[in-house]
Order: sequence, then C-alpha cells, then structure tokens
Amino acid sequence: MTTLLHISSSPRGARSESLAIAETFLETYRESHPDDHVESWNLWDEGALPPFGPDAAAAKMAVFAGADPEGDQAVAWRRAGETFARFAAADRYLFSVPMWNAGVPYILKQLIDVVSQPGMVFSFDPERGYTGLLTGRKAAVIYTSAVYGEGRPPSFGNDFQAPYFGGWLRWAGITDVEEIFFRPNLAVADADPGRRSAHARARDLAKTF
Repeated sequence: MTTLLHISSSPRGARSESLAIAETFLETYRESHPDDHVESWNLWDEGALPPFGPDAAAAKMAVFAGADPEGDQAVAWRRAGETFARFAAADRYLFSVPMWNAGVPYILKQLIDVVSQPGMVFSFDPERGYTGLLTGRKAAVIYTSAVYGEGRPPSFGNDFQAPYFGGWLRWAGITDVEEIFFRPNLAVADADPGRRSAHARARDLAKTF
C-alpha cells in the first residue's frame, strides 16, 4: 500500500494558509487515490520530535568515525533512528512550509537535523562526497509567505525558504519534487487571485500525484 505522509510545520491551525492549501490537496488526493494510506505529522505536537543536542551530535560523529554510540549518546541515537523510521516509512510526502524570517520554521529544521544521519538519509564517501538514500520517493511542497514574493524588491525580504528546503530534499535523494506557491498572502491589495491559484494547483497536482 502506498503511504502519503503530510508533514506540517505551521503552528497556526485554522488560520494557516499553508494548512488550508494542504487540506485541499489531501481532500482531492483521497478521492483520487482511495486505496492509499494518508498520515499526518504535526511537528508542533508535544513529543513529535526529540531534541538534537550534545549527546545526539556526539553520537553522529561517533558513527561517522565508525564507532558505536554508548550511554546517553546511544539513547539519543536510538531516538533519532525512531524518528527517521517514521519519516522513511512513507512513499510520498506533502510538506506545509510557511516562510519564517526568509527561511523555514525552526521546527522543520529540527526534523531535518534529527533525521539527516549517516546510514539513514545519506551515505558519505571521502572521494565522491554525499549520496542521498531516500530514493524512489516523491514530494509536494506548499510554500507560503506573508510579505515576500518573487520579483519584489529586497525590502520585502529574500527567499531562503524554497532553495534551502528543496536543496535538502534533493540532497536526501528525493528528486521528484512538485511545488505549490502562495507568496505573498498578506502584503498585497488582493490576495484572493493568488489563493485561488494555489488551491487550484493543489487540486490538479493531487489528482496525479
């Protein structure tokens, strides 16, 4: 059975533009793929992610050096592995990614830092560099922002959101990526045309995703 995992990094609930577009996508996806399994992962839920602090960082470097983490480092490594297993169990991904300070919400960066481990998301060779291990999967990403928009002057912000997150997906081995943009959604005279376009794009994409 194919599994679609929706990962939400917006804490705004019913007020979230990215989550509203995601719901449009998911409604159409369920209608078009009745045999698929759809799961949701709200990164803001309590306990949704383990911390990635000193023990986890030390465990990562121990693995890089060919050693086995021990003690508290082993516990941190096990928790990272459990988080990765939940992430990697999906065949397809839908990400809700609002823009925060020109980038992505820190909770999404935390997910990336927790799961981006050697032998999980990537392998490394001193001569060839990194190889992404999450091949054979596909992703759809919903990018929203309140003020930034393509073609606007620098006083309206910069885009470190889509280049960063899209780059991470490709680095991890997920190269089949579709994008939905609703930017900007606040600092414009009339956001409705852009909103309708984003929801229409979500419906169309979900039908064949």
